[in-house]
Amino acid sequence: MPASAVPAPRPAGGSDEAAYDRRRLRQWLAGDARADGVSRRRLLTLLAATAAATALPAPGPARAAGTPIVKPLPPEWFIQRGTNAETRWEALRGTGHHTPNELFFVRNHTSTPVLEADDWRLRLWGSGLRGTPGEDRPVEFGYDDLRALPSVTRTAFVECAGNGRSSYTTQQGETVSGTAWTLGAVGVARWRGVPLADVLRRAGLSSRAVDVQPRGLDAEYVSGGENLGRVRRPLPLAKALNDVLLAYEMNGEPLPPDHGYPVRVLVPSWVGISSIKWVGDIEVSAQPLFSPWNTTFYRLFGPAYPAEGSAPLTRQTIKSAFELASGATFPVGEGRVLHGRSWSGAGAIARVDVSTDGGTSWRRARLHDRPRADTWTRWSVTWTPGAPGPTQLLARATDTAGRTQPDVAVPNTQGYLFDAVVRHPVSVI
Repeated sequence: MPASAVPAPRPAGGSDEAAYDRRRLRQWLAGDARADGVSRRRLLTLLAATAAATALPAPGPARAAGTPIVKPLPPEWFIQRGTNAETRWEALRGTGHHTPNELFFVRNHTSTPVLEADDWRLRLWGSGLRGTPGEDRPVEFGYDDLRALPSVTRTAFVECAGNGRSSYTTQQGETVSGTAWTLGAVGVARWRGVPLADVLRRAGLSSRAVDVQPRGLDAEYVSGGENLGRVRRPLPLAKALNDVLLAYEMNGEPLPPDHGYPVRVLVPSWVGISSIKWVGDIEVSAQPLFSPWNTTFYRLFGPAYPAEGSAPLTRQTIKSAFELASGATFPVGEGRVLHGRSWSGAGAIARVDVSTDGGTSWRRARLHDRPRADTWTRWSVTWTPGAPGPTQLLARATDTAGRTQPDVAVPNTQGYLFDAVVRHPVSVI
């Protein structure tokens, strides 16, 4: 396929992203943007989503697995939460920087589809491509076509926007909706794939393009009795051309079924919903796009936010976790080394401070990784418990953008982006 000139990537910093989303909302309200599956009234109120646009048929005999998740979920590794599986932090102790595939958390809206690479096609279409190909005559790439293109390998975390949600209730007494994740809806992998920018160029990216919207091949999602269609969420072109991958390998192996086989989108440092699994088509649009996943879902609502909600969520927040079970016990007077990990969507981790007495005193932890963006930093601190009884371990990270974990997270009704210091209960015996 002939290549074409691609608009130069623009900076994708947090302030630019927020400004872009505010501008996109204004464009839609003025009638200059498309919002398949979202009515004008419901976009204005952001209370619910309407029925989704017609989804492309699966390119081959896609079927759901017999259970929502394909891989084994031993209870010593995972906490099962409906169609999802949360990694137990104690299971990560000693696993190295990258999360092993078998330990990686799973976030599914429905069930993992079983797809065959030989039948899979990536279809690109829309008004942002030269010639404006429609859904019925898209530009297509097969699995072997993608693997034949120059590849890149990138270490990056994927994290659900609701990771840490349960702490809004357990620490702050707030009532929020959604899966009650603790801190295990995150993992770091070494991803290999093709830059989305290269595929867009080969498909005939037009200078008119403003948004791209990947859509998955998992089953249509029904919420509140409404069929919202297949999971999809738009990306601004600046981000799509910056660092987004079409990934087909995870830690040196083909993507496992639960993590997007044969191909998934990887959007480094953004909320996990942006990294669409089992991608089947990408709409490239000359108009800003909306879907239920950036209007009703994955925005912030509550007393601290405008009545219409925040801009759609983009970058992840900052967090820390101990590689330790909740309620772990320690012998009094016996020296130990506590291990943990911290990460941020805004930059690398610059420092971590730890308290072993419920926040009364703090010590700086030793960092074990060279600070890098898009991934976590492992750390440790020594501790000799001095007296028996319950206590709480706390870890507070600071990133290179100057963000530090607060004592209290600003609440929102759907429990996204918990960033406060988490109190980890332990007992000394």
